[in-house]
Amino acid sequence: MQSLDYRVVEQAIEWMKNHRTVWMCTVLSTFGSSPREPGSLMVACADGEHLGSLSGGCVEEDFLDRLVTGEYDLPTVIVRYGSPGEGAGNARIHLPCGGILEVLVERMPFSPENLEHLEQIRNALSGEKALTRCVRLTDGKNWLDEAEPNGSRVIREHGSEQIRIRVGPVARLVLAGYSTVAEACASFAINLGYQVVLCDPREEVTRNISLPAGVEFRSLLPSLFIASEGVCTSSTAVIAVTHDPRIDDLAMMAAVKTPASYIGVMGSVRTSEARSERLRASGGLSAAEIARIHMPIGLNLGSKTPSEIALAIMADIVRVRRGRDLAEL
Repeated sequence: MQSLDYRVVEQAIEWMKNHRTVWMCTVLSTFGSSPREPGSLMVACADGEHLGSLSGGCVEEDFLDRLVTGEYDLPTVIVRYGSPGEGAGNARIHLPCGGILEVLVERMPFSPENLEHLEQIRNALSGEKALTRCVRLTDGKNWLDEAEPNGSRVIREHGSEQIRIRVGPVARLVLAGYSTVAEACASFAINLGYQVVLCDPREEVTRNISLPAGVEFRSLLPSLFIASEGVCTSSTAVIAVTHDPRIDDLAMMAAVKTPASYIGVMGSVRTSEARSERLRASGGLSAAEIARIHMPIGLNLGSKTPSEIALAIMADIVRVRRGRDLAEL
């Protein structure tokens, strides 16, 4: 399954290969409710043909109307929706609940350099390593730098004429084994835009399961899938919530050898202490490897039901993905 942003970049490449100018639009920030997070993409051509979205409905309509009439002829412009004022930088659209949406619009005519830049973005979205896309507002010059795997997708320092946008592989959740908690985690993750894969070789457990639409099921030992080349990237979370050490422990042993940014396993404090000792003594894991594992998994919300436990787990995964410390909550 390819993410919408990946398909947006692929479309931009196709148009540019046909020597068409493209306008690449990136959501920079949102204040109030918005269906698209910072870093989300939309691409358009001068005739209004487009792929992707910025917010939905009237926002896209306003942008495309302005584009077709030739309003966006500068290399870069930041458009603010919901902000008072006139001109290219302040579109006359009122968002629900007084929200404000900022969008970076880049005019990218055909050139070998622009085509290469888009291809590098596509490679980052489909690869294993996140990159930082840098855009200079004064002249539209763009380039790619190394990036941290987690944290804010868009960084714009006050007074700076440079915007930094992290691009990388689509977020993926690997569920090591089936349980009612795993099923609830899958539902949350799908709604959060994750690719979700559930692995479980136990036919007696999975025979009659009904997983949420969009979840990929693999009938094999999770540790084998996790250890496969290219499965776990810096945008991958691996969790084990079965209470079966044969599934959970092996999954943890495989996950700590990968770049996965979140690794967690369910269990009480006492169970987690016993697991740590098993992983050290029998699994041969180092103290640093064991420290990568979130156990007990999830935020301490006092959760009781499978859905509440899943909520606590997915909230912690989002926290780590966004680069937030527990002390900031």
